[in-house]
Amino acid sequence: MKLNRLPQLQRREFLRRASAFGIAGTAAPWALSLAGIGEAAAATTPGDYKALVCVFLYGGNDYGNTLVPFDAASHAAYAGIRQALTLPRDTLAATALSEVVGGRQMALAPQLGKLKGLWDSAKLAVQLNVGTLVQPTTLAQYKARSVPLPPKLFSHNDQQSVWQASSPEGATSGWGGRLGDLFMGGNGTSTFTCINVSGNAVYMAGKQAVQYQVSTNGAVPINGITKSLYGSQACSAALRSLITAERTHWMEAELNRVVKRSVDAQTTLGAALAGVPAFGTVFETTSLSSQLAMVAKLIAARQSLGAARQVYFVSIGGFDLHDQLATQHPLLMTQVNDAMASFYAATVELGVADQVTTFTASDFGRTLTSNGDGSDHGWGSHHFVMGGAVKGGRFYGTLPSVSVNGPDDVGQGRLLPTTSVDQLAATLASWMGVSATDLPLVLPQIGNYTQRDLGYF
Repeated sequence: MKLNRLPQLQRREFLRRASAFGIAGTAAPWALSLAGIGEAAAATTPGDYKALVCVFLYGGNDYGNTLVPFDAASHAAYAGIRQALTLPRDTLAATALSEVVGGRQMALAPQLGKLKGLWDSAKLAVQLNVGTLVQPTTLAQYKARSVPLPPKLFSHNDQQSVWQASSPEGATSGWGGRLGDLFMGGNGTSTFTCINVSGNAVYMAGKQAVQYQVSTNGAVPINGITKSLYGSQACSAALRSLITAERTHWMEAELNRVVKRSVDAQTTLGAALAGVPAFGTVFETTSLSSQLAMVAKLIAARQSLGAARQVYFVSIGGFDLHDQLATQHPLLMTQVNDAMASFYAATVELGVADQVTTFTASDFGRTLTSNGDGSDHGWGSHHFVMGGAVKGGRFYGTLPSVSVNGPDDVGQGRLLPTTSVDQLAATLASWMGVSATDLPLVLPQIGNYTQRDLGYF
């Protein structure tokens, strides 16, 4: 009996590992990236569409020079701590925000003028001091280690994973993918539920939903079957037959089934994108702008793709600025400013601004203190939430003090988060349509928080 059951057990293990390979991005995009996805029978409801877009800032964004104290007293305190990293007060006047929070006035980085315009039009909000937590944590509890803390604080890989998955490095599913698990059955084609335009991220991996990876040009093709192979169309046809034909051995059969599905998805996506007219909105030629331009095209093709709910991921790197922060951070802020503003304009052009919400995320914040030429790994940070449905022009959360070793600081201006990533994620998930009952399926630790809606919408 055990011997008779072995092939079936091997088949199950193969399927499990095929799915894991697709999540990890270790397989070729045309092969295992679609493993485990079943087509949904449900059709989309006209007009019932929502998309959530994560803009991940890899390396740990410097919160101190993104949202800057502007009133005279707070700016003086900031300058005394930041020293050579200080943004002069006169350069912040054009991006000073009108709302006073905690008795203080803040300004965006000078390069974020377009986002300032979205703030003024109430389409952009700022979430203050958000970061990875296991449960609400006070400074006294942190110092005493009397409550569970996120594993390996201040580590890039682990904190990226905790932000994206609520688990340290090695996690196999993220909260964006787990959103996809809940919504893939309502999409006409489940393949296009979770779409990553920047390669691979655990955030986009579900327990059933697998991220579909595209480039800024669209589907990743199998060149041997989309172009002439060795100068011969016959060779291309032979390759297509080899990798998609039905097989008798279960491992070969499963692999070819997945490859065929990928080939079919490529054809569907190519046809859908071909029907998207050119935008009037102009996108810059940077990587982040190009990624968001592709997201806009995919949203424009949503009906052709049968999509009612979608989760997207884009990213930009370079934020680990232990040095050259004063020169490099403004360049990164410019790219974020241009890309996000153009993307919002494109959603307005498409008539879906109220149905698309975009938010920023990063490994962690950085130290408020200067190391001489940059800042070092921190914890809490400030992030943006953007969209037509967002109650913008407002701060959410608690503004930390401008101090070192103050009430919000675990050392060197590293902020102890007063809002958790889980709370931010729960607010976004609820907007997408996740019920209170289903929130723990997306965010297993959400039961540790009494406030699960931060009020963005």
